[in-house]
Amino acid sequence: MAGVRRRDTLIIGAGLALASAPVFARAAAAYPGPEMTLGLAKAPVHVVEYLSVSCSHCAHFNEEVFPTMKAKYIDTGKVRWTYRELLTPPQQVAAAGFLTARCAGPGKYFNVVDEILRSQSRWQTGNIKPIFVEIAQNNGLTEAQFEACLRDEKALEALEARVRYGIEVDKVNGTPSFFVNGKRMTGSTVPTVADMDAAIAAAAKGGRR
Repeated sequence: MAGVRRRDTLIIGAGLALASAPVFARAAAAYPGPEMTLGLAKAPVHVVEYLSVSCSHCAHFNEEVFPTMKAKYIDTGKVRWTYRELLTPPQQVAAAGFLTARCAGPGKYFNVVDEILRSQSRWQTGNIKPIFVEIAQNNGLTEAQFEACLRDEKALEALEARVRYGIEVDKVNGTPSFFVNGKRMTGSTVPTVADMDAAIAAAAKGGRR
């Protein structure tokens, strides 16, 4: 896992280009949002999921576990669920995915992330850019807007700050990683529905954070 590396231009082999980004000396004391969250602000349990859109384990969780979490907990007001962004290889692809999701806006962010995670099986040809353009267009962005997103210096700088926070402050060294009411989940690489049920139940008994 890594932050966005300093170069004149970050070029993805799939034909996606990112503007250069500064390397931050250290992470900010508070999470450099805005946070991307689903669910009621007053929900008694808060789940923070660190993920990368280029992480196969994240894609598995997104497909096999998250829909149940959403229906059972988020949609019923029991859990507030926050995504926090990290970059796994290929880091440039992950960065492009998150920049696209942010550009689509809070109302489309989770949908873009979901579509990118589900598109991983289509990346084998090595030509990822048309797939990302398609996802961007599905969520209200033109190809020109998509290209502009990847070259937005301020957006890339903000992404770098978020990534550094996860690595340096929350000490996350793999994805997906979960914090439930502030307590880091341990155990299997990809939690099952039963694992998440148990963690959420324990957090609910312990009180809101």
